[in-house]
Amino acid sequence: MKIFFRRIHLYLGLTAGLVITISCLTGALLVFEKEITEAFNHSRYYVQPAGERLPLDKVAAMVKEQVPGAVISRIQLFADPSRTIQVQLEEGKKGGKKGANATEKAEKSSGKEARGAGKEQKEGTGKAPKKSGRTAFVNPYTGKVVELYSYQQTFYYQVFSLHRWLLAGSTGKAITGASTLIFLFILITGIILWWPKTRNILKQRIKVKWDGGWKRLNHDLHVVLGFYTAIFLFVSVFTGLTWSYEWFSNGLYAILGTSSKPAVAPASVQAEPATEGKRISYETALATVKQTIPDGLFYTLTAPKDSAASFMVSLLPANALHEAATTTFYLDQFSGKVLQSQTFAQRNLGQQIRGTIKPLHTGAIFGTPSKIFALIIALLGAIFPATGTIMWINRTRKKQKKVKSPAISREGATAQVA
Repeated sequence: MKIFFRRIHLYLGLTAGLVITISCLTGALLVFEKEITEAFNHSRYYVQPAGERLPLDKVAAMVKEQVPGAVISRIQLFADPSRTIQVQLEEGKKGGKKGANATEKAEKSSGKEARGAGKEQKEGTGKAPKKSGRTAFVNPYTGKVVELYSYQQTFYYQVFSLHRWLLAGSTGKAITGASTLIFLFILITGIILWWPKTRNILKQRIKVKWDGGWKRLNHDLHVVLGFYTAIFLFVSVFTGLTWSYEWFSNGLYAILGTSSKPAVAPASVQAEPATEGKRISYETALATVKQTIPDGLFYTLTAPKDSAASFMVSLLPANALHEAATTTFYLDQFSGKVLQSQTFAQRNLGQQIRGTIKPLHTGAIFGTPSKIFALIIALLGAIFPATGTIMWINRTRKKQKKVKSPAISREGATAQVA
């Protein structure tokens, strides 16, 4: 039976090995994307605090003046007084005609860095996002736009595109999806092949023989380290499949008997004719939410798109489990009354799983320590296709030598008889 699994393991590895290596290497590059981007673009994300910050509505007005024709999609500000305000823009569109699902898109992207907004839009589509969604990084004390930023124009966007669809659109997405699914079976068959029959074999398969020959070292790197990393690679691959295949994602939630769909945002209370059009300001919405949770790490405000929608404010609590464990408030756009609020713990199981998938996949689930661990796992995952191929080549050469040896022996015996 192990011969069968060895062949399956080998053929799958040879088929998808190159794509798996690319996915792991690009995944390793993406682990510390946020930290590296901020380090190399410090002036984009940080300013020198100077007095009181401007009201958000004043900031919004100044951004519109500096970026003619832009429509504000959402505003994100941070508790850190030195952080810039991030204003997501929709350019080249007329106000009020942004699509019926604009609020839902904003909710999905809340809690993310503004530079990743384009990434959220293109997740699972296999297509590049539209170029109409730049982010204005604004000095909160002067209202000056520090930088107009487009994620699609960055190095990390290319890395992400290579990671998700090999820079080849829907075709690349299909290839990476199939390779990810193959990787899942490679990990399963690898554990089956690793499983030892005796205690002595077990000792050999849990320790790398660093002082052995290069063939033995290559073997141990593949077998021993493969065993230690298998469960973590399995988590990464499993979570990745939820983006690769809709049927996989839907099947997961169906098995759990839950749904990943967020609750429908409550409609705003209809205003009296005398107050029609007098919506609450950004600053009023922020103040209302801060009365309940004053210590959020950041707040993301999305104004209503029509007279029936509610004003939405999402925030990351100081004690959040991870970066996606946000709390959302829905306010009546005319009175400012809280219509509904929902913490991460109050979401259904499917929503909680959906919110946890990305932190698990990227290694951000426990902050910097888990990111370092995820980086190591990704780098190790990248070497397994190469070490496995070398093992296969060594076995093939060994078999060829065994085949030639009997033939040489027979020729020698014939010569002696003669």
